[in-house]
Amino acid sequence: MTTVEPGTTPDTTEPPQAPAEFDPDADSGPLERERNFRVVGQSPAHHDFVNKVRGTLLYAADWNLPGMIHGKVVRSDVGPAKIVRIDTSAAERLEGVVAVLTAADVPHNAIVEHASGGLGELTVEQPVLARDRVRYVGEPVAVVAAVDPETAAEAADLVDVDYEPLPGVYSAEDALADDAPLVHDEGNVLVNWRLERGDLEEAFAKATVVVENTYRTQHVEHAYMETEAGVGWLENDVVTLRVSTQVIEHAVEIAAILGLRQSQVRVIASYMGGGFGGKEDMTVEPYLALLVWRTRRPVRMIWSRQESILASTKRHPFVMHYRTAADGDGRILAVDADIIGDAGAYPCLSARVLFAAAALSTGPYRVPVLRTRSRAVFTNNVPTSAFRGFGAMQVVFAYESQIDAVATALGLDREEVRDRNYIAKGDLTAAGEPLTTAVAIAETRRAALESLGAPSEPSGPNKVVGRGFAGSMQPYGRTIWFRDHASAWVTLQPDGTLLIRSGVTDLGAGQAASLCQIASEILGVALSDISVYIGDTALNPPAGGTFATRQLYMSGNAILRAARKLRDQLTPVAAKELGVPEDALVWADGMVRSENGETGMSLPELVRAASEARVDTSVLTTWRARSGGFDPQTGQGNTFPDYTFGTHAAEVEVDLETGDVQLLKYAACHDVGRAINPIRVQGQIIGGAAQGIGYALMEDCVTDEGHPLSSLFADYLVPSSMDLPDIQVAVVESGEGRGPLNARGIGEPPIGPPAATIASAVEAAIGVRPKQLPITAERVLALLDERDRRQSKKEQP
Repeated sequence: MTTVEPGTTPDTTEPPQAPAEFDPDADSGPLERERNFRVVGQSPAHHDFVNKVRGTLLYAADWNLPGMIHGKVVRSDVGPAKIVRIDTSAAERLEGVVAVLTAADVPHNAIVEHASGGLGELTVEQPVLARDRVRYVGEPVAVVAAVDPETAAEAADLVDVDYEPLPGVYSAEDALADDAPLVHDEGNVLVNWRLERGDLEEAFAKATVVVENTYRTQHVEHAYMETEAGVGWLENDVVTLRVSTQVIEHAVEIAAILGLRQSQVRVIASYMGGGFGGKEDMTVEPYLALLVWRTRRPVRMIWSRQESILASTKRHPFVMHYRTAADGDGRILAVDADIIGDAGAYPCLSARVLFAAAALSTGPYRVPVLRTRSRAVFTNNVPTSAFRGFGAMQVVFAYESQIDAVATALGLDREEVRDRNYIAKGDLTAAGEPLTTAVAIAETRRAALESLGAPSEPSGPNKVVGRGFAGSMQPYGRTIWFRDHASAWVTLQPDGTLLIRSGVTDLGAGQAASLCQIASEILGVALSDISVYIGDTALNPPAGGTFATRQLYMSGNAILRAARKLRDQLTPVAAKELGVPEDALVWADGMVRSENGETGMSLPELVRAASEARVDTSVLTTWRARSGGFDPQTGQGNTFPDYTFGTHAAEVEVDLETGDVQLLKYAACHDVGRAINPIRVQGQIIGGAAQGIGYALMEDCVTDEGHPLSSLFADYLVPSSMDLPDIQVAVVESGEGRGPLNARGIGEPPIGPPAATIASAVEAAIGVRPKQLPITAERVLALLDERDRRQSKKEQP
């Protein structure tokens, strides 16, 4: 990994004034210019590294309890359909079966999601277990528990359900038709977001060129290594779940489902073997909780790979129709975008995903006039929900393709057109809010292209090589109107070690370890002397879920604030003991010393002195994120706290006879603000790029009228090491992120550019732009046929 210094000195002028309710700094204070860090910016091997290599880290499926029984969900094999009858008698008679539950056994059989501000958003309940109707293949209709997994599976097969088929709708475009079957009686459009600014007709009338295209993306599976799993038990009349989840706060929803007080449900998050958004909604949690409460016994549930692919939420397929107007110099005058997202059968997080798509529909470009409509539409497909990139990722494929199309139409260089249109600090986003941090996207583009090195020659006849690039603008942190907050608790122990407690969940990206590194920087405690306890609703202060690239931003700032408060709390004690001014102390290497190093005391000595002075050595604090409002009527207001910018570049070889696309070289560069841990930053960029490459070239959950045709890794293709070149990583550190010590979120951003990058490279090779994902050999051959037909028409007299 290489680090690239931004090409310009960071702007230290005051940012433009935002609306009165918008606080650009919140509790984090102004942008910090300090660069002399001891721990931050290093890449130590944290506890999670060591435990994973040793194989000692326990995941949710590793837990066993005495007297444990095993749960299994009974799922519909049709959809949509009325449920005429459910007969559980044969399953109940099977030896070893402990319980068989249906909708009648669920105290409150409904889950309701809201986008909190959507224009025309429907209120639609999702049943925990279907009562009278199923809307998609794989919908849960019952849950069983038995003494072993085999008996539970047999019992599930014995649950007899009679269905009466109903007419279905399987594409979002079809669902918008006036005569389309209704997935829900309330209607087929869950939410309709609109962003508008300026006179669109006037802008298009002034244009030198207008490019208009439709882009399509597909259902994609999360494909995490660890499937959905967990154990549950009853302890002191508290339903306790240890599960693979991104959101321990689901305890509130579980309590509502069971009709219990919130204090009667405890959720503990295990370290995850991947989540990518697929464990943001509840998976095994409500079924475990129901079985535990009903049987009063410990229960374990592990979804098979086939069940996981069949029934888990997917990435939204998008249909994106874009019109882009530009002047003769390639400057964008206006964008008119219509985005349709397939929500599947239930709301889940679709309203929020389609909001992100609307807010980021113009990408990292200055667009003076715009009209964006973004709709989440119900179908009878498996529900779609959170997935790394969260709506802001699919639109990259469209807006980057449009920029390339403008350049082609005007005969201009693609880099030159981008330089004329890149958004800058102080410019307004699509929703009309000013950017208050650095925009180093041009630097990331230059670094990514340089990382490709010299161009390759085709490996043989009938093969062509092309290069392309694409940039993106990805938010981190939740939408501002949620008024997000996270708490943290730090305690300096009598022996000088540090104890951190946080409700953060760890997806495998080192969320917990990053908190240790920040605290170590502020308090001078060695990383080996820090213990961190995470993901427990009963023992940790709440931190919110791990999604939307929010945990470094939220919990990182919470830990930073707590550590600083503890340091400020103890500084007068140390200054008095050492006889030096408070501002002349240095916290490092387990000591508090004077700046000149002439005097100092160890942290255990400081704790003893604080105890004698009756000063607390513990701090519990809450960090509150930026707040503000968004008006869904005007489509203007505050959207996200900040953004991460980046560019990827690729070189591909296309076989003109087979349509096969081989990825020869790949490079990725992002402005991370400040790299808290460079090796983790590199890992996130490589992993996100690899996942995005799979999305671009091969991944597709193919269905036939809602019935999945790929439910195993044998027929759902994900990239292996054989499909990927070494991904070259470059990092820009502008020092202007809104995360702790001015870091920017990097978990989601790298998955955005790959599809547009590879499409750009394929177009450079064959002269035709792919507009549908994945870019398979069959589709490339169709593009070649299209090119040849066009060429033939041109040559005709």
